[in-house]
Amino acid sequence: MAHLNNVIKIKSFSYTVFRTSIAWSRLYPKGDEMTPNPEGIAFYHAVFSECRKYGIEPLVTLCHFDVPMHLVTEYGSWRNRKMVEFFTRYARTCFEAFDGLVKYWLTFNEINILLHSPFSGAGLVFEPGENQDQVKYQATHHELIASALATQIAHEVNPENQVGCMLAGGNFYPWSCKPEDVWAALEKDRENLFFIDVQARGAYPSYSARVFREKGVHIEMQDGDAEILKNTVDFVSFSYYASRCASAEMNEHNSSAANIVKSLTNPHITLSEWGWGIDPLGLRITMNMMYDRYQKPLFLVENGLGARDEINANGEIEDDYRISYLREHICAMGDAIDDGIPVIGYTTWGCIDLVAASTGEMSKRYGFVYVDRDDLGNGTLERRKKKSFVWYQKVIASNGQDLD
Repeated sequence: MAHLNNVIKIKSFSYTVFRTSIAWSRLYPKGDEMTPNPEGIAFYHAVFSECRKYGIEPLVTLCHFDVPMHLVTEYGSWRNRKMVEFFTRYARTCFEAFDGLVKYWLTFNEINILLHSPFSGAGLVFEPGENQDQVKYQATHHELIASALATQIAHEVNPENQVGCMLAGGNFYPWSCKPEDVWAALEKDRENLFFIDVQARGAYPSYSARVFREKGVHIEMQDGDAEILKNTVDFVSFSYYASRCASAEMNEHNSSAANIVKSLTNPHITLSEWGWGIDPLGLRITMNMMYDRYQKPLFLVENGLGARDEINANGEIEDDYRISYLREHICAMGDAIDDGIPVIGYTTWGCIDLVAASTGEMSKRYGFVYVDRDDLGNGTLERRKKKSFVWYQKVIASNGQDLD
């Protein structure tokens, strides 16, 4: 396995990076105020200061599926160009208030989810008879402009700031070698990569003109937008849980409902209990594709296995399945580094059990720490370490060399 010096930077038996998000409404409760809430700033200042106290680097997302509700009801959320002003004001507040505490920033979490789950991705609610594609892609344009301006502001506030985009990653494999299936997979990849193509390259990709034409979409741009988009991100971050599969005959009836991003079930890989394909080699494939495409450092900021954990008679949680999943994916990441890909870091999803966003269940657990809570909200909230907790301590302490 490759040496992971560039992946997991470890000094002790604890995390050295904490990925978290700032709640926009905690700083601007309605979203359109001219001045921020000082108590919100004080809260996050304390959080980031505590991280620094223990040698932990904060990795902070500005918008993680949490547009203030007032902006949704009053302005229509990201369909409205005014959102750019509101977001950049909020972003500048963050960069200035936490300068010296936070260096690594992400603008929008899994920005491509806007196309698959428009409300969670961008707070979009559609009117009857609307061309939903028009609304989604116009909202996309506004987010891309806001992201580029936020990147520019971050660099103005402190040239040491590093700003990344964030993709819900995972390549689409063609269902077969039939040319139509290969083309279908390419188009599905482009659909998801479109956002990063703009954020990392600084302009709309050539294929977007045909896509917009076929969907009846006309992007309203203002003078200077093309120049704004040239403020590209410093690195590309992404989540990876599973690869995907597509065919020319793929539709809502034969695609898997296991995830927000629809996929055919790949018969060549095993599935989690929730139908997500377990594909470590797919991570290496995804990383090679993205670096070939963007030539920017990568940061894997979400990777993990949702599983149903049980407490045994000894009060222990032996989640060897999670250890196996993470071990194989860390090895695949090491192989990608051997392929010549610069990797800034790696963070799992997640450190502690929480409600799974994809299904709304507590029973779909991801953490190294078990939380006594069930799907109905019952439980004491008692915490206990899983077997994977101790295993991951060794991974950290050995800088990824001890995966046994």
